Amino acid sequence: MRILGIDPGTVKMGYGVVEEDADTAKMIECGVLTCRATSDIEERLAMLYQQLIQVIARAKPDEVAVEEPFVSDNVRAALSIGRAQAIAILAAAQKGIPVFRYSPAQVKQRVSSYGGSGKQQIQEVVRLRLGLPEAPQPDDAADALALALCHLQETQLSRLLEEDQ
Repeated sequence: MRILGIDPGTVKMGYGVVEEDADTAKMIECGVLTCRATSDIEERLAMLYQQLIQVIARAKPDEVAVEEPFVSDNVRAALSIGRAQAIAILAAAQKGIPVFRYSPAQVKQRVSSYGGSGKQQIQEVVRLRLGLPEAPQPDDAADALALALCHLQETQLSRLLEEDQ
C-alpha cells in the first residue's frame, strides 16, 4: 500500500510518500510545496493545488492521510490550515483516492507511542522507522512522513482487529 501524507499549510505544504512492503515501510519521496507568502490566499491555494495534483500523478498513492488543523489560541492560523487541508482533500477526492484525517496528537501517539512528543522526537522516530541515514528535512516533509506512517499503523491495527473477529 502506498500512502501520501500531507501536512497542510498555505505557504508551505509538506508531503511524504511511504510504501508498505510486508511489514516494513520505506520512503518513496518527500518534500515541501511552496508559494509566495505575499500572494493572495486564492492564488496560493490554486498554486498549492496544482503542485499537489502533480505529486499525486507522480506518486500514485492508494490512500491519503491529512493532518487536521490544531485549534488553540490562534484561530486565524487554524482557519488558514483548514483551507489548505480542503485543497488536499479536494485533490485526492478528484482522483478517487480515499482520504483519512488525523489530529496532531493522534499522529504523535501512533508514531512515537506518546501524544506529547516534540518535533525532534517525531523526526527521529520517522528516521528510524523508515531506515533513513538522517532525519528528513524540512520539518513539514518530516511531519508529512509521520502522517503517512500514522495511517499505515492505523491500517495495520484495523486489519488485526478484523482478523480477531
